[in-house]
Amino acid sequence: MAKPSSGTVNPHSRTGVRIVVAGDQGSGKSSLIITAAADNFPVNVPPVLPPTRLPEDLYPIEYLSPSSDTSSRTSEHSDKVAEELQRADTVVLTYACDRPETLESLSAFWLPHLRKLEVKVPVIVVGCKLDLRDENQQVSLEQVMSPIMQQFREIETCIECSACRHIQVPEVFYYAQKAVLHPTAPLFDQESQTLKPRCVRALKRIFILCDHDRDGALSDAELNDFQVKCFNAPLQPSEIVGVKKVVQEKMSEGVNERGLTLTGFLFLHALFIEKGRLETTWTVLRKFGYNDDIKLADDLIPPVKLAPDQSVELTNEAIEFLKAIFDAFDGDRDGMLRPRELEELFSTAPESQQSVLGWNSNMKDACQKRNALGDYHWMLFVEFSLQWSLMTLLNPTFSMENLIYIGYPGDPSSAIRVTRRRRLDRKKQHSDRNVLQCFVFGPRKAGKSALLNSFIGRPYSEGYNPTNEDRYGVNVVDVSMENKKYLVLREIPEDGVRKLLSNKESLASCDIAVFVHDRSDESSWRTSSELLVEIASHGEDTGFEVPCLIVAAKDDLDSFPMAIQESTRVSQDMGVEAPIPISVKLGDFNGLFRKIVTAAEHPHLSIPETEAGRSRKQYHRLINRSLITVSVGAAVVVVGLAAYRVYSCRQERSRVGKVLVVVGWTITN
Repeated sequence: MAKPSSGTVNPHSRTGVRIVVAGDQGSGKSSLIITAAADNFPVNVPPVLPPTRLPEDLYPIEYLSPSSDTSSRTSEHSDKVAEELQRADTVVLTYACDRPETLESLSAFWLPHLRKLEVKVPVIVVGCKLDLRDENQQVSLEQVMSPIMQQFREIETCIECSACRHIQVPEVFYYAQKAVLHPTAPLFDQESQTLKPRCVRALKRIFILCDHDRDGALSDAELNDFQVKCFNAPLQPSEIVGVKKVVQEKMSEGVNERGLTLTGFLFLHALFIEKGRLETTWTVLRKFGYNDDIKLADDLIPPVKLAPDQSVELTNEAIEFLKAIFDAFDGDRDGMLRPRELEELFSTAPESQQSVLGWNSNMKDACQKRNALGDYHWMLFVEFSLQWSLMTLLNPTFSMENLIYIGYPGDPSSAIRVTRRRRLDRKKQHSDRNVLQCFVFGPRKAGKSALLNSFIGRPYSEGYNPTNEDRYGVNVVDVSMENKKYLVLREIPEDGVRKLLSNKESLASCDIAVFVHDRSDESSWRTSSELLVEIASHGEDTGFEVPCLIVAAKDDLDSFPMAIQESTRVSQDMGVEAPIPISVKLGDFNGLFRKIVTAAEHPHLSIPETEAGRSRKQYHRLINRSLITVSVGAAVVVVGLAAYRVYSCRQERSRVGKVLVVVGWTITN
């Protein structure tokens, strides 16, 4: 086998490849390593070699390779062998071409042993001592290894060599390094002989980015630009013709009158991989920012730095981009995306749209309506934008990452804005946020879930399904013709309040809190009011006070006795608005969602105050007054002393002046 060309410089961040050579005793491990390192066949071969660094100038890849030889002499060395294998980046398994039993040992012991140790790295099988093989038993390497490779898919490459005759020794370590730096497994399914789905998605995104005129094909100019970007060298016209000819001969749909199609682009990469030129595809992927998992590298996504009481929103540029891409994939122009169209929109992301927009099961149905069967059949743009806004609020880095995947053209940081701190909003008595988060508290069966369902347009149901973990609902609230806000309702189960408040900064992300109770149930009211006090106290203690509203749900039922007096007393004592009566069953919300948004927009109002909080504030006011009195008294004393000194000084000057005049007059006379 001829030695492959070195290809382009690999931008991989790895500084070394740890190659562990293992195999039966006498299979040629040590001779292979020494010959590769010293370029000289050893006369006396030690039983086990220490880690050996291969010379950089002998290998086309720029990374040095600390190689390690493992002994298989006795069971006492098994632990050491296992440790070395588990630290490997790639494993070279050797057998002796003149000893068939060492070949059988690979499938009988070594390959199963690697699986038992959970060593999930590429394996290179090397037949050593090629010069000693019996000439009367000439069998092709493919015939020998094909059954083993079918059984053990982790085998990357098979090669034969002779350390004594210096035959293909460098190639062994070249392929070992290549298996790490340009692995096959993430790109290609050996069993089906096809590109893996994630690889297809990445290459499709690259194709779309290079298809500048968006006509579905790479013209000669676009193909040349792609070549220059990835390989720093242009294609000659004859080379472009040759590339398209190869594709067209294999599949006619790979080329059309406009140029190389996506089908042809994918075919070329499958062809490169089949021919062992994985470095070509990896160079392309890494040039466009992909890592070894065929996901965007972390350094391509700008970090988001924000204080606990700040939030992240999509910018107008990002929303305009989402509208444009929504329209582009709305093939039938019906103003909605069906599952097939949604899947196509996200076909350039590593995972499907269910994994992107439904990245958390709690938020999967945060805004979409369901049909009678509970299925999603379409998505309007408002729902599409709502899910992106929710994703950006809760995980801005993930949101930016997926915007890049679906083709956001600008700087990723231009897609988001970090809002002003809530503490500053309270001082300025206004919030300019477009996305407001409301925590919904209340006891079981108070009506929290029914409220969320109605908020996102789901029909009322008499059935009770307890909420055991946080749940989200998001929708647009029209406060006025000019004022539209995204409101996120986060339902907090009664059992989840303690866990929430265990974090000192838990209320920092809350713009407003709503406390729901069943107005027909006195115990429901009592629990809800206790939660209100608990949340208010936590806000006072941590400095993350939040506006609060009380909601009296199930207004269609008779209220419990003393309900009005109790609720009036609590609301007046704590300085919040009287409970807002609603009936989800009757569809009467009494303008609740607009009231929530209005209260959140004016965060200095509706902040509850506990007895402890009032006492604390009164104490601080007394201390401040005392300090002011002391300060004023001290200032008066200082000013008085200064005035006295000035007066005394002036008196002294006046007296001296008079004496001088008298003296002068006396002298004159």
